[in-house]
Amino acid sequence: MTGWDRNHADFEAVIGLEIHAQLLTESKMFCGCSTAYGAPPNTQTCPVCLGLPGALPVANRQAIEYALRFVLAVGGTVNRRNVFARKNYYYPDLPKGYQISQYDQPLGEGGTIIIIEDNTAKSIGLMRAHLEEDAGKSFHVDARAGGPATLVDLNRCGVPLLEIVSQPEIRSPYQAYLFVTKIRQLVRYLDICSGDMEKGALRCDANISVRRQRKKTLGTRTEIKNINSIRGVERALTREIDRQIDILGSGGQIEQTTLFWDDDAQDVRPMRGKEESADYRYFPDPDLPEVVIDDDWLRRAAKAIPELPNQRRDRLVHEFHIPPYDAGVLTAERPLAEYFEAVASLVDRPKSAANWVLTEVLGALREVSGNIEEFPVQPPQLAELLREIEVGNISGKIAKEVFRIMQSEGGSAREIIERRGLQQISDGDTIQLVIGQVLRAYPTECKAYRGGKKKLFGFFVGEVMARTNGKANPQKVNELLRKMLED
Repeated sequence: MTGWDRNHADFEAVIGLEIHAQLLTESKMFCGCSTAYGAPPNTQTCPVCLGLPGALPVANRQAIEYALRFVLAVGGTVNRRNVFARKNYYYPDLPKGYQISQYDQPLGEGGTIIIIEDNTAKSIGLMRAHLEEDAGKSFHVDARAGGPATLVDLNRCGVPLLEIVSQPEIRSPYQAYLFVTKIRQLVRYLDICSGDMEKGALRCDANISVRRQRKKTLGTRTEIKNINSIRGVERALTREIDRQIDILGSGGQIEQTTLFWDDDAQDVRPMRGKEESADYRYFPDPDLPEVVIDDDWLRRAAKAIPELPNQRRDRLVHEFHIPPYDAGVLTAERPLAEYFEAVASLVDRPKSAANWVLTEVLGALREVSGNIEEFPVQPPQLAELLREIEVGNISGKIAKEVFRIMQSEGGSAREIIERRGLQQISDGDTIQLVIGQVLRAYPTECKAYRGGKKKLFGFFVGEVMARTNGKANPQKVNELLRKMLED
């Protein structure tokens, strides 16, 4: 049993998150090098991002525009005058020996992210959102000769980052998981970051301390660096909270440390002593002028903000009369919401469209680990299939078969139905003939049903459907079967 399990009632966690979102610009923050992912190591560099003498940086206007969208979307305050600063520290993958970032004059301050936990909304305040450049990437390998080695790829050096810093208002690992999930959803809706944590496009550092319940004084905090999955955030925080509670519960003291999360070992391990802002010796970058955000720039950024997830969810509930939970799932990703709305606008029963997208479409995507933008059944095709159900040409069961054919072979629903002879049988005389055959084949069951075993009704329905290869109109079958059994 962990310390968290034993002593959670006696302690409170205080968590603040720093999320680094790589912005979807084609070029880097301060030079023209490509930001494309997956290029051969050290092929997307230049004198500026390598920090060579005499090279001068120029700020990326598009990156600033993307950051403005985020600040406005969360209700933050935009600082009209921005200063880029040098943050000094020395790592093998930081060739200049400093990182260009923002310190006392960030792009945005304040704002709120709302998470839903146990059907209850909780507001998490944001401290700031600022722009900076990414560092390179180190690879630690076991060299065959000469022992372990570290290789450095500087392609990532200079890629624009938006650092989003929360207030220390998160109180559990699960709330942290919800917060990161919400940030990822928002930056993807704004189309400013892919949110792909596996490729490092979204990374999270967590500051964590614990204190006795009802105490106002904060405990000594540690920082967990570069957690690369949303579930990893929850697991890393759980482990660190356990560790801190175990130490405090046994009379020890927490050391202010920067930690590394080892996802394979499911454990944290020390990296170095925890730095404070003074350790970085910030000062304004003399090569970069002050950035001034004027009214026109602010208006353009605001105009580029799409309908946000919470707004869209509420509208879908009101406009299409679907449950809030369903609307929440449908609006989790912007492309999925657009897919659903395109289908719903072409059918008479939007609730049916919601059910199909939530079950059949999402189920099919999970099977192939695909995304909705590349799904072979486009909204007009799915809408046509749903209309075939609405007018009674096919049953729901047959529709699922048609849907699978549409995925694998393409084509329209009507074409597949006609080519394969899948039209629903709604003719009363034909259905009565099949029901008569079933009843004659099972006289004992007929007698039992008429004697009170009404649960056998489903058995008879199944037999009729089997003899018609699932093509009989279920409503007609139920209506005529009940009548013939009770005559």
